[in-house]
Amino acid sequence: MQKNQANTNEEMLRSGNYWTLARKLCIPAILIMLVMVLYHMADVFFIGQTGDPNKVAAVSLASPMFSILSGLGVLLGNGGCTAISLALGKGEYDRIKKISAFAVWGAILIGMIFAVAVLALMGPVCGLLGTDADTQDFTAEYLRVIAIGAPVIMLTNVVPALIRADGSTTDSMIGNMIGTVLNIALDPLLISTFNMGVSGAALATVIANVVSLCYYAYFMRTKGKIYSVNPKEISLKKDVVWTVLSLGLPLSLSTILASVSGVVANNLMMQYGSVAVAGQSVASRIGQMISMTVMGVCMGMQPAISFNYSARNMKRLTEILKKTAGLAVVAGTVLSALCLIFRDQLLNAFLNDPDVLVIGRVCLLASIVIGPFYGFYQICTTYLQAAGKSKQAIIVSLLEKGIVYIPMLFVMNWLFHMYGIVFAATVTTVISAVAALIFCYKDYRKELKNVTDW
Repeated sequence: MQKNQANTNEEMLRSGNYWTLARKLCIPAILIMLVMVLYHMADVFFIGQTGDPNKVAAVSLASPMFSILSGLGVLLGNGGCTAISLALGKGEYDRIKKISAFAVWGAILIGMIFAVAVLALMGPVCGLLGTDADTQDFTAEYLRVIAIGAPVIMLTNVVPALIRADGSTTDSMIGNMIGTVLNIALDPLLISTFNMGVSGAALATVIANVVSLCYYAYFMRTKGKIYSVNPKEISLKKDVVWTVLSLGLPLSLSTILASVSGVVANNLMMQYGSVAVAGQSVASRIGQMISMTVMGVCMGMQPAISFNYSARNMKRLTEILKKTAGLAVVAGTVLSALCLIFRDQLLNAFLNDPDVLVIGRVCLLASIVIGPFYGFYQICTTYLQAAGKSKQAIIVSLLEKGIVYIPMLFVMNWLFHMYGIVFAATVTTVISAVAALIFCYKDYRKELKNVTDW
């Protein structure tokens, strides 16, 4: 039964109808990405109902640390997913067990180290994040709970990524949806009813992750027989460890550097007050719906890209890349238009504060105009990572998240002050998308010339 299911999934990756494959892989992946956004949006939404911009700002200031934790999860999860997809294309099932065991137990270890480090250095961490007297205590409350739950949060980033490798994206989506629904249900209860404020928002996130992890454990025991969580299967050999880490490093570095950039942006924005940070926070959460949808389209197709690249099926690979790029661009454009039309309604839903609304309108415009460009950028990053070109993927990933963005923040702040900071990300994404397209086009043409059967 297990072998038949694996064979069916492989056949779909190899030669199935593209749009059927897209529905099977992209829709669950998009929902998973939106779930990640909803986690953060739920916190901001229900904390916003307290009417205190300082609490909203505190969650925004703490979010880079949560993103760093997610980035570490991406290192093992996305790296493991790509490594497993490549191994699956070659039929190396013993290798799959070693990769999955290494990724799972590595996640637990990193989560524990993160927890100890943050709890021991809470004061310096809050200072680094840019807190002031009004936001420091709230930020520390949130981070303290997140740090305690770090090992579980790591696992719920890693395991669903691993099980996407053979096309089991629906199960990956179910676990995420369970956590999201629970998180949204617990937020008003813990934040308002029990008057726990920002610590209640963090606790809701941790509890939701625990329940999601229970579902993934059930999947591993019943359906995911090609994977292993047995510590005896862990391999620390270079061909396992380095493969996983090098393949996961591009997106992981991108995520972590985005967190560092977020810290820089928050520190610069705090000079204009916590209301400015709150407006940017609300707008960025709405803008994430666009970027994460586009990322879901591209990352959803990653197993198919890896599988066909590994099998040297270049005709199929070309079809997937062209159609996925088109789908990503269309999705980004349509969602950007919708967010622009309903911008006031979306902003007011989070925090009904006139000062925040004025700033939020401009911040939201900056977040949504990059929708069409982000599709090109993301498909380039996904192709390079899925093909195992870690060095090139790292360069392309770092363009948007730091190499261009951090200098742009300071330049735009100097030229245009607060709104310069807001539009720095817009300018950066356009520059990075053009550079990534040129880089990937040259690389892919070289690959085609190396395939004699093309």
